[in-house]
Amino acid sequence: MRWILRFLWALLALLVALAAGLWVYSRQVLPQQDGRLNMAGIQGEVRIERDADGIPSIHAGNLNDLMFGLGVVHAQDRLWQLETHKRIGSGRLADGFGLGALETDRFLRALGVRRAAQAQWEQTKGESRVALSAYARGINTYVRSHMSARPPEFMLLGLKTEDWSEVDSLAWGIMMAWDLGGNWGTELQRLRLALKMPVARVNQLIPPYPGDSYPPTADYAQLFQSLNLRASTKSAWNRLQDIAPESGVEGVGSNNWVLAGSHTTTGKPMLANDPHLKLSAPALWYFVRLHAPGFKVAGASMPGLPTVVLGQNEHIAWGFTNTGPDVQDLYIERIKPDDPAQYQTPDGWAPFETSTEKIAVKGQPDVTIAVRRTRHGPVISDAGGHDDVLGAKGRPGYALAMRWTALDPDGDTVATGLAFNRATSVQAFVDASTGWIAPMQNMVVADREGHIGYVAPGRVPVRKPDNDLHGLVPAPGWDARYDWAGWVPLHETPREFDPERGYIATANQRIHGKEYPHYLSSDWALPYRQRRIEQMLQDRPKHSLSDLAAIQADEYSLAALKLLPYLKKASSPHKLAVAAQDQLANFDGRMAVDKAAPLILWTWTRHLTQALFAENIGAELYERTLASRTFRDALEGALERDDAHWCDNTTTRIVETCTMQADAAFSSTLAELKFRFGDDVSKWHWGQAHQARSEHRPFSRVRGLARLFEARTPVGGDTFTVNVSRVSFRADPVTNELYLDEHGPSLRALYDLADPAQSRVMHSTGQSGIALSPLYKRWVKPWAQAEYVPLWPAVPPEQVLTLVPQ
Repeated sequence: MRWILRFLWALLALLVALAAGLWVYSRQVLPQQDGRLNMAGIQGEVRIERDADGIPSIHAGNLNDLMFGLGVVHAQDRLWQLETHKRIGSGRLADGFGLGALETDRFLRALGVRRAAQAQWEQTKGESRVALSAYARGINTYVRSHMSARPPEFMLLGLKTEDWSEVDSLAWGIMMAWDLGGNWGTELQRLRLALKMPVARVNQLIPPYPGDSYPPTADYAQLFQSLNLRASTKSAWNRLQDIAPESGVEGVGSNNWVLAGSHTTTGKPMLANDPHLKLSAPALWYFVRLHAPGFKVAGASMPGLPTVVLGQNEHIAWGFTNTGPDVQDLYIERIKPDDPAQYQTPDGWAPFETSTEKIAVKGQPDVTIAVRRTRHGPVISDAGGHDDVLGAKGRPGYALAMRWTALDPDGDTVATGLAFNRATSVQAFVDASTGWIAPMQNMVVADREGHIGYVAPGRVPVRKPDNDLHGLVPAPGWDARYDWAGWVPLHETPREFDPERGYIATANQRIHGKEYPHYLSSDWALPYRQRRIEQMLQDRPKHSLSDLAAIQADEYSLAALKLLPYLKKASSPHKLAVAAQDQLANFDGRMAVDKAAPLILWTWTRHLTQALFAENIGAELYERTLASRTFRDALEGALERDDAHWCDNTTTRIVETCTMQADAAFSSTLAELKFRFGDDVSKWHWGQAHQARSEHRPFSRVRGLARLFEARTPVGGDTFTVNVSRVSFRADPVTNELYLDEHGPSLRALYDLADPAQSRVMHSTGQSGIALSPLYKRWVKPWAQAEYVPLWPAVPPEQVLTLVPQ
């Protein structure tokens, strides 16, 4: 008995000591935000004032000190996020996260993001070089000399902090362009589909923009078969999208619109913007206010970059959406049969540029890979370890290379971003935009003089007149007609100023008319959001800022109305069919979080899509493709045509019609929802299944840690509502959940040019990236409810930290 008591007392003492240690750590890990810090690397005092939400206002006497201060606050609040950005940009995830991240590292090394960033840094000059260096010094000085404790991710993974470099910033800029440029993946999808079906069927699965048609192309299905590419379905070519970082996901886009003073209640312009990106914990964005002589700007910064990316200064406000141009082309490179070190060019055989990369893997020996480059760019198929398509006698036949504008060495988005931050008019902003290369963006801007404008800057390739593939699929790299022939002239990208209608709005739709002389893309987003925004803008002659907030919160889905008639006509012997149709009877397309109809509609859509397309595509490829698209446009087309080809299941004896498939999908829907949510249809709610999840890297994949580190909340809306919340058809690999929303309004912003004090913003988590901070998830619920906080400080600061030159 005495030994048991001693053991219990010892256990209690240990628990008390652990609790005390955790309490001390939880205090030490939070950064110092009051008082004074002596720091080397600044020329004068830097004052950092924080409000109750943790938004800092940084005051400095020059650009160097201002960007140094920005580096400090990013390090204080988002050090783990910076660490993940560094590891992604350099292809060093496996070093921190283990063997499961090795394939992604292989892809990033083959793509050569870090090498491209280094080449860009070598050409960076002037003010952007100053800003990048000062920003890196701010991060490193804080971490080396003033960080009391490392954030919990470092402790749990046993990782040490490393210095941030200017190249890390540039690499992260390239990765943001990657996130917004998914044409390469669509090219691969078309290749894989063309190995299974004729081009006409491929074009029904990946149809052109409504009302458009694709440019006439060669029969690329026959081309790929003649090249004997069927082996690619078993090679790394087929897995590239699985191992690459996400890009080009359906529903990743944005909304922005700007109103002239003639259409606002204040008589001055107003501007709204909500970029739709991957939801993460912490959020991708970090709000900040920057003050220096000739430099006063507030808005959304991105940890890793020394600018305000989206925001407002004393003269203008601006916002971006993704244009989605075709600036990525894949090339099938033919390898010399008797010398795999060479590939074919229009001028004969040429050697690959070859180098080796050593990848550190946590808990495992280092992995060395060889990577190659051709005249078009990096050989991305090297991500699989030279998994080339085999030719005659089992010899390497073909490799796959990528040409992409964001890898060009003369990119300097930091210089352009700083010019945006300082711009004093719409015209000055447009002039500054000529330096923008990638990613191409739809930029709306307004100034206090009353002007509004739109410009889509970026480097877009011109393809030759005899190019009969038009960048839609991988092209033979040895044929010169598929090489790029230059760029769309800088001053001929789409633009518009002070239109008579009084507003400009973009939502990733086609941004030009049929008379536009240049080819930009065939992969525009479906225009449902754009049409709904214009409906609401035209509803009244003048709008207040609150009206714009209501538009951002709108959950009315025009896309739902396209499919709803087919669902309402569906019948089923299931006992819940009548109750389900009762829920649909008065459904008007509003994807409300607390209603059953949106849940029924999207579940039925999933089952019907699978029934029509999975067999023809092949189950494995169908499931993989769901990571980036839901085939919504293909489904709409098949139902409108009553297409017997897609609706008949050839594995059965009967010939199914589209009506029969719709009925069967309704029965499957009711069975699934009854199993998941019970017999009472009136208690089914969209938000039970449709939850916004802000993913944490890497602890969303660790069941015991996910609840602490990731952020979740039920949401309404869907992939096609103005208040976007993408509906995923692919089951989560860890939790097996369906219909999760992991892409949505990463931030919302409303800018008032009459009274900047009325401007307001919100992002999806909170300012702090430290999970033990009360600010880590502070904004999750307000964000879900489309609420805002002031962009400019409305009250005296809660905390003041002064950085003093050492």
